[in-house]
Amino acid sequence: MADHSTFTPPHTPAGPSGVDRTATYRTIAWRVMPLLVICYVVSFIDRTNIGIAQQGLERDLGFGSAVYGLGVTLFFVGFILFEVPSSALLARLGARKTLIRIMASWGVVTIATSLVHNEVTFYVARFLLGVAEAGFFPGALFFLSRWFPSARRTRMTAVFFAGVPVSGVLGSLMSGSIMKAFEGSTGFTDWQWLFVIEGIPPLLLAVAVMLWLVDEPEQARWLSPEQRAAVRADLDEDQRRKTAEKPSGQGHGGLLIALRDPKVWIIGLCACGAYTLANAVSFWTPRIIAEAGVGDVLDLGFFSALPPLLGIVVMLVVGRHSDRTLERRWHAALSWTVAALAMVALSVAGDDVVLVIVLLAVLAAAHYSGLTVFYSIPSIYLGERAAATGIAIVTSMGSFAAAASPSLLGFIQDRTGSLSLGLQISAGIVLLAVVLLLLGVRAGDLRERRTS
Repeated sequence: MADHSTFTPPHTPAGPSGVDRTATYRTIAWRVMPLLVICYVVSFIDRTNIGIAQQGLERDLGFGSAVYGLGVTLFFVGFILFEVPSSALLARLGARKTLIRIMASWGVVTIATSLVHNEVTFYVARFLLGVAEAGFFPGALFFLSRWFPSARRTRMTAVFFAGVPVSGVLGSLMSGSIMKAFEGSTGFTDWQWLFVIEGIPPLLLAVAVMLWLVDEPEQARWLSPEQRAAVRADLDEDQRRKTAEKPSGQGHGGLLIALRDPKVWIIGLCACGAYTLANAVSFWTPRIIAEAGVGDVLDLGFFSALPPLLGIVVMLVVGRHSDRTLERRWHAALSWTVAALAMVALSVAGDDVVLVIVLLAVLAAAHYSGLTVFYSIPSIYLGERAAATGIAIVTSMGSFAAAASPSLLGFIQDRTGSLSLGLQISAGIVLLAVVLLLLGVRAGDLRERRTS
């Protein structure tokens, strides 16, 4: 998790003499990353468990693919509407208080989802879950930017993003097991127990964040004064470098500056491709496997857990290589290209379960790798004051695609009886994002410096 090279200013001292930066950042990583990853795992489990619950909702409430797709869409509608307002409060309230509020809220909404009884209450529950989770992702990335300089941050971002495939593994197994254990139960149904049980962890994690994390290195009593000073020196130099390398009048000072910057909008349009890809992996994997002929809910959970396993390994390798080379654009572009090809192959794979699982594994690995590197780009490019709102703008723009694609895929499946056409259209959107990233973001916009 630590890098044996050191990031030091080219024209200022490295900070207090005798401070081992590798050991210092390793200490920080072990302190903050496990809890952040667990929080991210739980957030994705509560966001995507609807994929496993879909069979129960269809059985008990008659929800078809179109209803399911619209429910997924409404999650992102709530997410979009409250993402930027939630993130705009980060610098004022601090990431710690923001994360506590968000996790407590989504835990309550997840438990309340067990009470849905028709399409309207289902739509309301999904919308409120999006409102509750809005701001968590940019809040976590903003938190990382307060502890790690950019030359070290992509690796930490990769570790953080490991929560997505881990949630795919644990969430699918856990959700499938809960549904199987409570199958045929009286009182609450299997899917109702799923939401109740999986809504408890975020409430406990909100308490853990309150007790374990602090916002700034200066508040970390578990670091020595010399270590705190060294980290602050690295972060300050990182910020000075960003300011110095931008022409006069082109610095980034907050929300208005981020809104005026065309690069923010270009990166946001690229995020549309990233989120279209994310939905195919996170929300439609169980349905793709079911269409291949897997009907038992426990088997469905088991097979849905396999693709993210490869994704974890590949994502960490790609993130580490991106940090070593300080190259971001091509790492993301090539990953997304592989993912688009896998989606096209899935659209014609038929009912060969083994082939479908292999292609889903390739798709998941490429998606997680590309997303990890891609989301290091805004924090590298944007200055400190604009980072949280800039990331929130990018995330919100991507969420528009995330909101539209589930309804589109659900509508296409209802009309054609297959996800094939929807997967092909999604692959085309991803490839457009690849072209836009390579043409719209120049390598010179992402200058980073590391000296040994």
